Amino acid sequence: MSASQETIEEVAGRLWAAAESGTPCPPVRSLLPEGDVAAAYAVQTVNTRRSLAAGRRMVGRKIGLTSPAVQRQLGVSEPDYGILFADMAMPDGIEIPSSRLIQPRVEAEVAFVLGRDLDQDQVTMADLVRAVDHVLPAIEIVDSRIAAWDIRLVDTIADNASSGLYVLGGEARPLAGLDLRLAGMVLEQGGEPLSTGAGAACLGNPLNAACWLAGVMARGGWPLKAGDTILSGALGPMVDVRKGAVYDARISGLGSVRAVFSKE
Repeated sequence: MSASQETIEEVAGRLWAAAESGTPCPPVRSLLPEGDVAAAYAVQTVNTRRSLAAGRRMVGRKIGLTSPAVQRQLGVSEPDYGILFADMAMPDGIEIPSSRLIQPRVEAEVAFVLGRDLDQDQVTMADLVRAVDHVLPAIEIVDSRIAAWDIRLVDTIADNASSGLYVLGGEARPLAGLDLRLAGMVLEQGGEPLSTGAGAACLGNPLNAACWLAGVMARGGWPLKAGDTILSGALGPMVDVRKGAVYDARISGLGSVRAVFSKE
């Protein structure tokens, strides 16, 4: 049994209200058919269209659930995705106000910026490599409108893949010459490593995740366009954010990026 449009609108409204108020809501999975990914994406689409109508600008996508261990935990066999809006992009090293977030966590990722559209239904790796204009280190600041991060698959998809904000490093690198599968990552706070990993943790290679996304978005009628940013998925475990803390991520071959959180 699929969810009715009335139910989809109700779930979208709860998540929208939680984002507006800064007060998380209970899990929404009890309102949707168990494991109904299509219904969860329908909820996400309602709030995406509402955001666009409110004047927000779509600038890319984020990929989640790229770790095989997390996929097994949630009982899924592929990643999920959410929308990136321009007002989610934070400057490298500039303080991020806590009022923008509810219960943030950080993770280090590889970001791709496209120089060509990817509107083929069947996107190949060659298509993707030709389309990538440059690569950047990124810190994704994931967040949840669901209380206490009590989420399952439909919760996180409906909630725009638990998106929050993101920070991109400032030095663009060409894809040529980079071995992203072997790119090592360290995420640290105050000189203490909190999370480590490598590109292989992201579906074997961050390019694999980006290629998957490009095909899914094209087939769904929301193809990736020149200028779009792709956050390709975590290279290591996410870390809870402490107010006033500074988090630095270094990815071999790409340089570094910093997220600074206010003490408010």
